[in-house]
Amino acid sequence: MTTTPTSPPAGAVGETTGPFSWYRSLSSPGRRAFKGAFGGYALDSYDFLVLPMGMVAIAAYFGLSTAQTGLLTTVTLLSSALGGVVAGGLIDRVGRVKTLMITVTTYALFTVLCGFAVNYPMLLGLRALQGIGFGGEWAAGAILVAEYASARYRGRVLAWVQSAWAVGWALAVIVGTVVMDNIDQGIAWRVLFWTGAMPALLLVYVRRNVKDAPEVTERMAKKEARAPLSSIFRGGLARKTLFATLLSTGVMGGYYTFATWLPAYLKTERGLTVVGTGGYLFVLISGAFCGYITAGHLVDRLGRKIVFALFAFLSAGLLMAYVNIPQGSNSLLLVLGFPLGFSASAIFSGFGSYLAELYPGAVRGTGQSFSYNVGRALGAIFPTAVGFSSAGVGGALIYGAIGYGLALIALLGLPETRGTELT
Repeated sequence: MTTTPTSPPAGAVGETTGPFSWYRSLSSPGRRAFKGAFGGYALDSYDFLVLPMGMVAIAAYFGLSTAQTGLLTTVTLLSSALGGVVAGGLIDRVGRVKTLMITVTTYALFTVLCGFAVNYPMLLGLRALQGIGFGGEWAAGAILVAEYASARYRGRVLAWVQSAWAVGWALAVIVGTVVMDNIDQGIAWRVLFWTGAMPALLLVYVRRNVKDAPEVTERMAKKEARAPLSSIFRGGLARKTLFATLLSTGVMGGYYTFATWLPAYLKTERGLTVVGTGGYLFVLISGAFCGYITAGHLVDRLGRKIVFALFAFLSAGLLMAYVNIPQGSNSLLLVLGFPLGFSASAIFSGFGSYLAELYPGAVRGTGQSFSYNVGRALGAIFPTAVGFSSAGVGGALIYGAIGYGLALIALLGLPETRGTELT
């Protein structure tokens, strides 16, 4: 799978010190790759999360039930599995950068088209197509950057890429709050989707400035035989793929349960206004960003598995505490929002480095993208269960805690990879 070479990997420029040593350790091409991946994931997050911000208005416009509304998120996550599998093959066949551009184009195009939906089935279908691009972008960007980063800093470098999700989330809340509070609700949700065209600007930067790591370019030039998808289910990789997929399922199930339904919960069961909801979400997002960065340091110092376990336990406990705060104590929601956002996001910081380290270079794209995105699709079961539950949104958020429990179980079947060099 991996070796420990006697010379630094391509992209590393030597040992540095200080809080941003992880960034200075990257070569110039590595830094450009980081910027491209960061921007791609931030806009991926934005295009996904404009849906929750407009969910109440969409439900009212089309006359949807709670289950039908939840299905809009579910179909996006389910189709992300297909997008992830397809993108995984492309990553190993045409390269990381080309795949990044293809996936960004896909999710941006279909997000914009969602704003032109004339009925619920059309919107559902467009969200499914948006999910294909959404599913492939993360793996392409994460692998691109992982192959430039040294083993010493890989956890921190990839955690910063992961933190782009919080940046996109914050942007979605800002735009969503302004749009939903100042434009007629019948058209506001469409405007939100139309703003999903922003990634087009990123494509210009990526096309001009970002390249695959040299060893990847060399391998592509040789046009060696490509390993099929079945390769990640053979030999020692089969166990890793199955348990890594279960880990992703649990973490995704927990996260998407509250990320999808929390805005609706704050509005319908806590009686907050659009502006009020935005304020509470910003506390969550601030915690999320800090969680990503903090956990990046921890995965490099303590190891990947222990950080996953720590934040799965904390996220489950904090989620249950959050939704059981008594009515009339909304100020406690604000206080508890920061640690909830911190823990639920910190658990993602290890994914980029950990999944890349589990697989050899020839199937790294296939393995990482499959386990992450199929897990994301299976995790869609959890927010769907909330929509069909008779316990109300708040009571049904217990499904998120169950997801984190699955993640803890998955870790029992996976190895520790801290300090691994990528070949």
